[in-house]
Amino acid sequence: MYTDLNGLILIGGKSTRMGMDKAFIQYHGKSQIQHLYELMIEVIPQTFISVHREQIVNFTDQLIEDTFDVKGPLNGLLSAHQAFPMKAWMVLAVDLPFVTRSTIEKLIASRNQSMMATSFVVSTDGLPEPLAAIWEPKALAKLTKHHESGEGIYPRKFLIDNQVKKVPIMEEHELFNVNNKMDFERVKSMIKSKK
Repeated sequence: MYTDLNGLILIGGKSTRMGMDKAFIQYHGKSQIQHLYELMIEVIPQTFISVHREQIVNFTDQLIEDTFDVKGPLNGLLSAHQAFPMKAWMVLAVDLPFVTRSTIEKLIASRNQSMMATSFVVSTDGLPEPLAAIWEPKALAKLTKHHESGEGIYPRKFLIDNQVKKVPIMEEHELFNVNNKMDFERVKSMIKSKK
């Protein structure tokens, strides 16, 4: 058991490009949010779902509601840190349908606690993926200070500017994220071809 590490699934925003809530799309016989939650909780028992006030999740009460006046995933990161400031957080975005238990275990096994974060990178651009990463408490404390001082900062920019352990993804499609209906149809056909 990882006593210093919590899991966090970022349920996402309004999914306007998709036209439906990405968290509740079914790729694996259940909603994507439930699928990811069940995957992560097998490895990290203290796993939470990051939600905003209007979102309803009915299969767990392990929720952290957004508490900051900021848009995007930064709100979820800051709110999780505020709730448990001494914990590191393994963060996954809800729109990653090809994440597996092995994906989660590889990131944890690669963790370097002396750095600000441990993040997957995709070989096409070599940039850290902030929504498939482990954020150490010191990184989230620094992010919070940036926010409180009025300095706008994006999670990826923060990782680029700080010391991060970069972990190559095992299969490129593992970090394929679904943003629109074309992506959705592509994922469905990829899943069907694997069966």
